Amino acid sequence: MIRPRPLLAPLLAVLIALGPLPAAHAQAFSSISSQATPAAPAPPPGQVPAPGAVPAPTPPSTTPGKPAARPFSSVSSAAEDGTAAFGSGAGPSLPGAGGDAGPDTVDRIVIEKAARRLLLLRGEEVIAAYPVRLGLNPYGHKQREGDFRTPEGNYYLSRRNPGSEFFRSLEVSYPNAEDRARARRAGVRPGGLIMIHGQPNVPRKTPDYYAANDWTDGCIAMSNVDMADVWQRTRLGLPIEIRP
Repeated sequence: MIRPRPLLAPLLAVLIALGPLPAAHAQAFSSISSQATPAAPAPPPGQVPAPGAVPAPTPPSTTPGKPAARPFSSVSSAAEDGTAAFGSGAGPSLPGAGGDAGPDTVDRIVIEKAARRLLLLRGEEVIAAYPVRLGLNPYGHKQREGDFRTPEGNYYLSRRNPGSEFFRSLEVSYPNAEDRARARRAGVRPGGLIMIHGQPNVPRKTPDYYAANDWTDGCIAMSNVDMADVWQRTRLGLPIEIRP
């Protein structure tokens, strides 16, 4: 049996008492900006978080009955429940507050059916005039649903729709209270969805046909270039006068 030397015995005893030494590991370099700071766990109720602690992220609200946030969408193309809101024919929406008005916004729209033209006015000054086409049965005031007539009277711009089957649409607030009362007395439906709009997105006729004929179901149609100009100059609630 080999006995340890007297000088090594104390050192050997210390090493035995300390146990095995941990192995050293090299730490790879990384920038501070690439290291995510771990979130501290949420403190128990009533306890103040430690200074410098990063709070844990708050999960989205899951309150029963409360709808999740929806991406921004145009007011004219989405209702409060997220469904399309392009008009139902049951009646127009109320006049808007004019929040979409711009520096070139006009005061009113006048449509002269006999002259087949739409005028934009600021005060009594005509700012612009555009040729238009009317319903297939253009003469006289609209009496009922399906008569293909363009209404006559005083209305307002009740809805802006950038996504209809035509190149943009501005809804006229037909039927008004008088139109509904007349239709009720006659025992018919007054109709609705009377629009100022551009050309069909999917044309069924030639461009010359749309330019030379009254072809709508009662709406006021114009070229896409003119429609884009009218769209920029108008706002919700704008008065619309349709003359015979």
